[in-house]
Amino acid sequence: MDDAPNPNWFLRARLKTRQLLLLIALDDHRNIHRAAEALCMTQPAASKQLKDLEDMLDVRLFDRLPRGMEPTLFGETMIRHARMALTSLAAAHDDIVALKKGLTGQVEVGVIMTPGMSLLPKAIARVKAQAPLMRIGVQMEISKVLLDLLQRGVLDFMIGRILEEDGSGGLHYEELTGEPACAVARLGHPLLSRDDLSLADLATQSWILPPPGSVLRHRWELMFRRAALEPPANAVDTTALLVITALLQQTDSLHVMPLEVAKYYASLQALAILPIELPCAMDAFGIITREGHLLSPGARTLLSEVRAVAATLY
Repeated sequence: MDDAPNPNWFLRARLKTRQLLLLIALDDHRNIHRAAEALCMTQPAASKQLKDLEDMLDVRLFDRLPRGMEPTLFGETMIRHARMALTSLAAAHDDIVALKKGLTGQVEVGVIMTPGMSLLPKAIARVKAQAPLMRIGVQMEISKVLLDLLQRGVLDFMIGRILEEDGSGGLHYEELTGEPACAVARLGHPLLSRDDLSLADLATQSWILPPPGSVLRHRWELMFRRAALEPPANAVDTTALLVITALLQQTDSLHVMPLEVAKYYASLQALAILPIELPCAMDAFGIITREGHLLSPGARTLLSEVRAVAATLY
């Protein structure tokens, strides 16, 4: 007997969209009664649909506990794919609506800060020059948040990094460039006139920093320790750019940020880059897509422009 997986098994099994919605509702509520209410079903009907699905797959998807339900490993896997399937169906509907209105498609992309300052805006500008009615959604977050959205099918692709603890199962990574960091300060800061700045000089300053536990904060601390210096203790922890720029303008504090981001704000006269090359850098970032996922025409168009712009920038 051939045990090879059939990609159309769900057609033969007549898997219902309602069952996928039930899986997600059970994951959200962890209670069959509340999940049934959320879907405007009776509890017996919900229980039957879940049992039919478990019988179809020949596995237990949820453990029935005294105070609710908990997905098994099989359940977690099915829930993840159910969310992706329904997200894809919703995107298909949006594409149809867009085409009926004469639009030229849509794309959802995630990006971390550095490529979000120059690479992605340049690529979007080039796409909009060709297809002004294309709907482009952009989410700027840290890579860990974006990776979760990508794996859930919320994003078509992302520009970020994969850290070792995140893993890369089911993802394709196309490296673009590294990300050096620099120190910045307010315009007119006394250290800007120094041409002999050293890490020892920076160790005596107050700083505005990413929170402890972040990659950049760790690299910043390691930079001082490798130079046999104690990392400065006078620091404000924040990632809010509005707060950072306000503090820089009102104090003599320094801030560490990706060089490309710093150059953008320096061009706006919002801050200045200190004349010292820091031995501090983030890991390289790149384009990340889901393996085996067919991109929409809009996503393919934007991705093509991202690659073209990256070839000129990096």
